[in-house]
Amino acid sequence: MLLEALSSAILGLALALAAHRRLPHRLPARALVLPTGVAGALLGAFLVNSALDAGSLLTVLLGAVIVSVASLSLLLRPAGKLRRRSATA
Repeated sequence: MLLEALSSAILGLALALAAHRRLPHRLPARALVLPTGVAGALLGAFLVNSALDAGSLLTVLLGAVIVSVASLSLLLRPAGKLRRRSATA
């Protein structure tokens, strides 16, 4: 259990670092991105471990990756500037 939690936290941190390095202009400050990746990975590991009742390490890490990527994707901002049109146009 401790190995799963530690592995998923490290995996979430690595995913958050990779996302911040790849898309710095579309993500908020690093101080928000890194904890979000770790928290998402820990939540994913907990959910998969609870649902499968002590599944394999690979399955738990896959769930951690999925939830971590989903939580990081919620932080993304639009790539370009938004064009606002008036209601009469």
